[in-house]
Amino acid sequence: MDIIRRRVYARAGLLGNPSDGYHGKTIAISVRNFWSEVVLYQWDTLEIVLAQHDRARFRSVTDLAHDVQMHGYYGGIRLVKATIKRFVEYCQSQGLHLHDRNFSVRYESNIPRQVGLAGSSSIIIATLRCLMAYYDIEIPLEIMPSFALSVETEELGIAAGLQDRVIQCYENMVYMDFHQDQARQLHGLTHYAYERLDPNPRPPLYLAYHTDLSEPTETFHNDIRGRFMRGDSLVVNAMQTFAGFAEAGREAILNNDVDQLGQLINQNFDLRRSIYQLSDWQVQMIETARACGASAKFAGSGGAIIGTYDGDAMFHRLCVDLGRIGSRVIKPAVFADC
Repeated sequence: MDIIRRRVYARAGLLGNPSDGYHGKTIAISVRNFWSEVVLYQWDTLEIVLAQHDRARFRSVTDLAHDVQMHGYYGGIRLVKATIKRFVEYCQSQGLHLHDRNFSVRYESNIPRQVGLAGSSSIIIATLRCLMAYYDIEIPLEIMPSFALSVETEELGIAAGLQDRVIQCYENMVYMDFHQDQARQLHGLTHYAYERLDPNPRPPLYLAYHTDLSEPTETFHNDIRGRFMRGDSLVVNAMQTFAGFAEAGREAILNNDVDQLGQLINQNFDLRRSIYQLSDWQVQMIETARACGASAKFAGSGGAIIGTYDGDAMFHRLCVDLGRIGSRVIKPAVFADC
């Protein structure tokens, strides 16, 4: 019996986010230090196996309340189920035949939860890749991110943008242009312009995430979309400026201009702070990193930060000072040869 395994890595937004959901431009990286893995194999019935965090039994009401506070109301089972449903519908719409052999599927993930490192989308994409292998179905790479996004937004009603799904499908470092002029249709799904970046030398990046505090994506993306849709000039102009940060960042990365990249990273956060209401502990992470001399911005929806640093001494100081406020610091493994 063949066992199919697919692994998808965490990701961090380097520049431009959150404009990916607003026809902007972003740069994102893989974080190969963390991943979700899905395992699928033939079985008598179609079975989705509960994972560690898919709890339905608790020691007390206090235990339940703590679990919801740390992990939200939903585990990964809904992501797997929604991906399977969407995959079946996609195949039907494309006239693709699916054999009638059932399977058992399970997942595990070591991606820190709800700190903006895209754990949910990694489970979806890993599940999709297993299904493609099991049924010998090819979905073009350029529309896989849009497929994954539709699982979250249309099936589950989760606010999300394409950036996470693009970098998790393409991997390494990717510059993305989501302007309407770049939109293309394929198999009923929209894709945009995605460019892999492979700078040499590679910029010195750190990633830090809080080990105790988190915030669900649904909470973070408050009313920004509503304000954008109503034409709020502050939000509309901010999204255009975020996109400009990514465009300038692409040039800085390709030209090995680490100082310029760091300045853009700082500006990205400062602008985000001007339109979002942020938790004090999230801002404290940024300010602590900047006090060490590093640049800093959110890596996603909050709870993790990313930036550039200058030398081993500064990285050590980041580890010590951010550690004092409950954050772990790592050097993200971006490329497969890291």
